[in-house]
Amino acid sequence: MTKDEKRLDRLNELLFALPVDNMPMTLSELDGYVTGVLACPDMISPSEWLPEVWGETGEAQFADQKSAEETIGAVMAHYNSVGETMTRSLWIEPIYEVDPNSDETLWEPWVDGFTRAMRLRPKAWENLLDRADDETRATMIFMMALQDIYTGNSKFTDDEIDDIDREAPDLIPNCVATILHQSRPELAGAAPANLPGMPHRAAPRPRRNDP
Repeated sequence: MTKDEKRLDRLNELLFALPVDNMPMTLSELDGYVTGVLACPDMISPSEWLPEVWGETGEAQFADQKSAEETIGAVMAHYNSVGETMTRSLWIEPIYEVDPNSDETLWEPWVDGFTRAMRLRPKAWENLLDRADDETRATMIFMMALQDIYTGNSKFTDDEIDDIDREAPDLIPNCVATILHQSRPELAGAAPANLPGMPHRAAPRPRRNDP
């Protein structure tokens, strides 16, 4: 296991240790969320985006000071890691959850995290959509369409959703790279890779109504 894999596993453990009733983010949700925060045309301070990580109330309810310091430090370390990856190539490798029963890649939590970050600065994203080129505009609309599929609000047919579901894990890194070219033009000098890497796999957290 590499140093980065150990870091992610520990971050996953720390997020799981947060009170589940408050619905804190999973590792996959957090990865999509910090990617969305960093992709935003506006700078968003940690004091604004961190409370969303802890759950519905915005209160982390850490067990003690040591847990608070380690968890916050681990979240910020991941934020910085994603930022460094973007700076190098614009190409991110999403952390997807994997269904332990079917081994299916679950892209939905990652997209939910990304779109939650977009909701922190809706006006900035609306302005980007208005001035974006056709490819970026289509990409942003596709990302929002993925969220609609996740929330059950999609107008696609079942067959279309099945096709999108199969393709989404490989399409999402390309979508992010396309968006970054316009949302963060200062990074656009770096050329994104054209092939997805092997994503870190995170176990899904049991949700409130799960058995």
